[in-house]
Amino acid sequence: MSICLQQFLQQQSHVNADLATVLLSISVACQKIDHALQRGALAGILGSAEQENVQGETQKKLDVIANDILIDALQRTPAVAALSSEELDNMTPANAQGDYLVTFDPLDGSSNIDINMCVGTIFSILKRNDQKTDAIATEAFFQNGRQQVAAGYVLYGPSTMLVLSTGQGVQMFTFDPDSQKFLLTVEQVKISEDTQEFAINSSNQRHWEPPVQHYIEELLAGKTGVRGKDFNMRWVACMVGDVHRILTRGGIFLYPYDLKDPKKTGRLRLMYEANPMSFLVEQASGKSSTGRLDIMDVAPNDLHQRVPVILGSKNEVERVANYYHTFQA
Repeated sequence: MSICLQQFLQQQSHVNADLATVLLSISVACQKIDHALQRGALAGILGSAEQENVQGETQKKLDVIANDILIDALQRTPAVAALSSEELDNMTPANAQGDYLVTFDPLDGSSNIDINMCVGTIFSILKRNDQKTDAIATEAFFQNGRQQVAAGYVLYGPSTMLVLSTGQGVQMFTFDPDSQKFLLTVEQVKISEDTQEFAINSSNQRHWEPPVQHYIEELLAGKTGVRGKDFNMRWVACMVGDVHRILTRGGIFLYPYDLKDPKKTGRLRLMYEANPMSFLVEQASGKSSTGRLDIMDVAPNDLHQRVPVILGSKNEVERVANYYHTFQA
């Protein structure tokens, strides 16, 4: 019989009661988001909120709803000192004596909402390393990805799944509508070192740097090229969906730096997307890179910092990174 998330956390000697409480608060908030998503048009919550977030992106109504649900849940959790959302300009204080900082993307892939495709919630948890005072500084969040004590995502798809790592492997929990609990269904996820699947937005091909151009040309050449095998391309337009596929059956995901907007250092956000997903992938024996260095070694200097992202099956990610070194030489 499957154990629930709470039971699983109680069995982890490296997870203290406060961290467990933070994770359970996130899971309950995500159940509420899931309920809102299921009601969709019936509740009149689809479509645009007719406002922009800090990224200059038009928010969906459910972006705002999901963000509010998570903020409310985390501010009520005594162990949370502060939180930061992809949707807000600044970090949000919670409980001054709390030990943990939480960053999150409340609804990844929200462009999929109105067509009833998969979306997700991504989260990352850091242990605060500052002196506990009444006012916590934004700089407390500026820890590299290797300082994460837990990270995960919830995939809202045909079934709702919570994928989690507390630093000792990756586990998958499936939400059971009958018991209203997340039940452990997959233990110690492992990503195969090799793959025949890749995920990239090929509409940006003309803007890619030479290493990525070269790599994708190899894959598209298939059996007739140097790789000697055919590759399949998959693209969900939701990072949670693409990473979940990689954790389930291998693959490589690329959202590289490109020259479409040279002022942007990447498309995806380090704190809300790249770091938590890299943590999961590396805990599952995969690898992550910007092309030039490991993602989790990037030193944050802004809550909304962007980075290139290449992650998934180890041998493929290393191949792309080697091309970056080769083309720079």
